Amino acid sequence: MSEPRTLAPPERRVAIVSGVERLGAYHLVTAHDASGPRDPRPGQFYMLAAEECWGGRDDERPYLPRAFSYARAHVEPDGVSLGFLLEAIGPGTERLSELGPDDHLTLVGPLGIGFRPPPDGAPPVLVGGGIGAAPLLCLQEELGEPTVLLGFRSAGYAQAAALFSGDPSVVTDDGSVGRQALVTELLAAELDAGSEVTVYACGPPPMLEAVRVLCAERGVPAQLALESGMACGFGACFGCVVPTADGYVRLCVDGPVLDADRLETALFAGSGH
Repeated sequence: MSEPRTLAPPERRVAIVSGVERLGAYHLVTAHDASGPRDPRPGQFYMLAAEECWGGRDDERPYLPRAFSYARAHVEPDGVSLGFLLEAIGPGTERLSELGPDDHLTLVGPLGIGFRPPPDGAPPVLVGGGIGAAPLLCLQEELGEPTVLLGFRSAGYAQAAALFSGDPSVVTDDGSVGRQALVTELLAAELDAGSEVTVYACGPPPMLEAVRVLCAERGVPAQLALESGMACGFGACFGCVVPTADGYVRLCVDGPVLDADRLETALFAGSGH
């Protein structure tokens, strides 16, 4: 069976920003992509840069675009509206967070391999940690009403849960929203309920490692959206190489979504922050 992938045009193109919404600690940047593919797959990503303010300030940083899983993709008569969830934590993400309506967003994508649908009889459970909630948002829209488990640091970050439909279960590290717990505690309780499920997860490496272990112990299939440093997005730079049971793979072309049972660990050099 072929992997669920939408191929990206190789050149950079310009999308027009249509809105920037502040969600506590995050920004939701929406842009209209008039010439790109209209069918990106949940879990795929785009390389983003703010066209008019990239590498042009006092320190001339940043030098490279940033990789972002898309959170939403809505087809319109003249293109597709793409939504990206980001946190301003460095020069690249700060520039992106400063964009406003009608600004230009340069992008390449969609890139990589996304999530596969669950098999019959194994309904999906979506597990997101922090900014890792982003690719699960578009996955929820595709799957309908799956079980959604979300974990955040505090109330400011947990505002992103409002993007999800239905009633996702939310916990926070400090107990400011929901109860004080890790999202993997919610997952353990869900798996121990005994029904067959398929787990989809995205979040910080320690969370993904805990998800991997929980699912391995119970024989539950899981698909993990991993993070590693990416410079090109096309597999040329080998900056996002990660070890698997089958040898090293490049997350930008062989991932970023991998089956959990291919990994000995989700904690590897360069695996996010």
